Order: sequence, then C-alpha cells, then structure tokens
Amino acid sequence: MTRCVRTQVVVVGGGPVGLVVAAELAGYGVRTLLVEEATDVCRRPKATTLHARTVQCLVRRGHLGGLAAAGKHAGSAPVSTPFHFAGIPGLAISVPPTEPEPVLKCAQEDLERAFERRARAVGVRILRGHRVTGVHQEPGGVRVTVEGPRTRLTCAADYLVGADGARSTVREQAGFASRTHPATVAAMAGDVRLAEADGLGVGWRRTPRGWIVAKTVPGGRMRLRTVNCAGTHRERHLPLTLDELRHEVSWIAGREIAMDAPRWLSRFSDFSRLARSYRSGRVLLAGDAAHVHFPIGGQGLSTGLLDAVNLGWKLALTVRGVAGGGLLDSYDEERRPAAQRVIDNTRAQVALMRPGPELDPLRALFGELLAQRGESSVLSSMISAQDTVLPARTARPSPWEGRFLPNIGLTTPEGRTDVIELLREGRPLLLLCGDREGRGYEEEARGWAGLLRVVHAGPTPGIPCEALLVRPDGYLAWAPGGGSLPDALTAYFGEAVAATASA
Repeated sequence: MTRCVRTQVVVVGGGPVGLVVAAELAGYGVRTLLVEEATDVCRRPKATTLHARTVQCLVRRGHLGGLAAAGKHAGSAPVSTPFHFAGIPGLAISVPPTEPEPVLKCAQEDLERAFERRARAVGVRILRGHRVTGVHQEPGGVRVTVEGPRTRLTCAADYLVGADGARSTVREQAGFASRTHPATVAAMAGDVRLAEADGLGVGWRRTPRGWIVAKTVPGGRMRLRTVNCAGTHRERHLPLTLDELRHEVSWIAGREIAMDAPRWLSRFSDFSRLARSYRSGRVLLAGDAAHVHFPIGGQGLSTGLLDAVNLGWKLALTVRGVAGGGLLDSYDEERRPAAQRVIDNTRAQVALMRPGPELDPLRALFGELLAQRGESSVLSSMISAQDTVLPARTARPSPWEGRFLPNIGLTTPEGRTDVIELLREGRPLLLLCGDREGRGYEEEARGWAGLLRVVHAGPTPGIPCEALLVRPDGYLAWAPGGGSLPDALTAYFGEAVAATASA
C-alpha cells in the first residue's frame, strides 16, 4: 500500500551531515522528514576528526552539546594541537583561547547519536529502515518515492536535500553532473590483532613501497590503514579479506606481519568527485553526496558539516519566505569552492606521499618548514578551514564582510555573555558596540525586528566596528565601511515589510 506524506523538506541520509541539516531546519520551525536506509547508527569506524572551524560553527549552533564547549583555556595565547601534512609531522592547528579545542577527536558513531537526539528533540521525523527509490521535480516542489519494510511512501515536499553519501541516490536520480579524478592509489583499512612479536608501532610509517598508519583501539586490536602508490587494485570493488590486508601490510613493511581477528575491513582510494552544482532546482546536495576526496587530514566530515550549517539556515529562511533573492544559491557559491580547495590539498598530499626517492628533497623541505613553523600557519589554517573568507553578498562590501567573528566576551544590559551564546538560538545577530549604543543602526533595522536579535554591548575590545551583522553560522554579513545596513539586510533577508510579516 502507498501512503502520501506532505512535508516542507525531505532530507535523505541519516549520517552526521543529514542529521545536522534536519536539526537546523526543524529548529527554525520547518517541517522536516529524514529518510535513512540503515535501521540504527553504524558502528563501523569512520571519521574521528573535527577541525577547528567546524567545531566553532557547530558550537555556535549548539550541536555539540557536552562534546565540546567554548574555550576555558587560561591566558591569552593561542591554543595549539599537533597535526600532520601528508604524514609529515610538525603542523600545529591553533585557535584563540576563547574557542573550543583546535581538533576534536570523537567517534562518528557518538556524533551521530548526539545529532540524532538533537534532531528528534526539535521535531524532525526520522524514518529509519527506508530507502529512496525515486526523485521527481515538479512545479513548486519535489516528489520523493520511499520504500520501507512494510510500506511505500510518496513524499511531497518543497525541497529535497541529498546527504546520502558518496553513492548518493539523490545525486543520480536528480541528474547532477560531477567532475571526477580517477583513483591512482590503493588503500586498505581494518582492525586486527597482531602477533606481539610483529608489532608495527603506532603512528605514520613510510617505506619504499608505501605507507602504514597504525593506532591502538580497545579490545587489544590495532587499527591499520595502508596506502599503496603502485596503482589501484584490479579487484577493488570486491570485499577486502584478511589475507589481502596481511599481504599488503607485509609487502609495504618488507617483512611478514602476522594478524588475525579482523573487523571492519574495507578498501578506499584517492578517487575524487565534486558536483558541478550543489543545487538543481529544489534539490540540493551536501556532504559526500556533493564531494569526495582521499581521506587524509580528517577533512571530509568537517567539510560536510560546514555544508550542513551553511545550508540549514538559508534553506529554512527560504522555506519561510524571509530569504533575500539568491540567498539559497549562495550555498553553492560559498561551499563548492571550499570543497574544491579540500580536494586540491588532499591531492597535493597524496603526491607528497608517493614513496619515490625523487620526492625526498620535497618532503625534506616540507619537514623543515613545518618544524620551523615557516608554513605551519598557512597549512593549518587551510586544513582547519580557518582561512575561509566568504564572497561578499552586498554591492559595496566593507573589509570585514565574509570574515568569521571570533568568540569574544561581551557585557550587555542583561549581563556577561559571548558570541557563542548569542548565536545559539540561530537568529541573525545585530551586535551594537558603539559609544552611541548604535541607536541609528537599530532604527535602520527596525523593519527586520521580528527576524533579528539586537544586542547592545557598548565599546568592546576585539570588536572591529561599532556595529556588526552576524549570520547564524558566525560569519559577518555586514559592517560599517561599505554599503548601508538596510541594503545588507535586504540582500540576506528580503524586503523589510516581507521580513517583518513572515517572521
């Protein structure tokens, strides 16, 4: 039997990206249905790294709960976490002391459970054990066919978000074109138990034949990853066996490595894909459905979650009818170049990882630069996405537009607070810090009063201007020194009358 369901947005994919998109939408009052084929959260080891800008944006939106919080570090010096570039140590990911930790290590399973709790709490309807079999755009909406264990649904929605992974059904059904780079290396992963005498040691190890990355995991096992730069495996589409992993590890190590008790065996490669657009009419892509790259540097999940935070508030305001012209299109304009940058830097890292002796001088040069911090700030800002400056949306932007507002302590008439706390409820923020308490700016924004949160903080060290318009994701939408505040508000949130009436 086929049932018909009407909702405002259907999100396909119940991984971290889909769950955050759905929670963002529902938090803004948008009726949201999430469809996920798996019946429960996947326990397979996946991503474990969230980089600084992703953590900062998620904390501002309240998504990380007890997993991360605003910085409580003593002193005024930046806080750093050691990292690597192409397996070369010496990189340092740094953040201001008022921000959460630079690199959050958390199992993807734990993230998914936390994000699902939040999504359900704000009203997302989640259908597990269901898969999408058809996507059809129609005038004014999208029709999605969903099949479950005992029923078939036809979902009518205003918009559809595909966050259903690298093999995205939504991407294929909606006809998104992509730019791809074929695989050039073969990689394997799995948890195994090693014979004590064959211990590989923990960390990144390069040999003349490739790489072995090892770390201990609970249960007396070692989590192994291998990178073989000799080419792709002919049988890369078949399930990985213990014998294959043992042979690969032994060949790269140059000696026999005994192992047993395998778990979570898998293959991967440096194949990359980037959708040529993140939007096709009323269908949008996010996360691995939109971009795939070699998983080095822990950038994949972070990039997808930044997609989710960027898309959520824009799509919500569009559905509610309080979005400026082109606001939803700015999702593609802001996030697709960011994914291209990740694809480019991961391809550069794979090039550095190739074991040929002709690359030894280049690796030595990178090692020296990283050890001396010569390039560490540039590379760490790139890996952690803290170098992101968004394209301006106003006709005459100030120098601050598109930059990220750090977490700064503020004194308001209600008491002490900070930027993170002010953004948690998801409303655009007009922050007034001038000597005149910004009364002129507040008057200019009166037509958008039902949408904005206006906060008077008085002159504040660290705030560059007497007034700032801050997007829900923490980036600056406007500051004095360019066009007018009403022009910026119109660009983001439409005409004043419409914004007030619909808020």
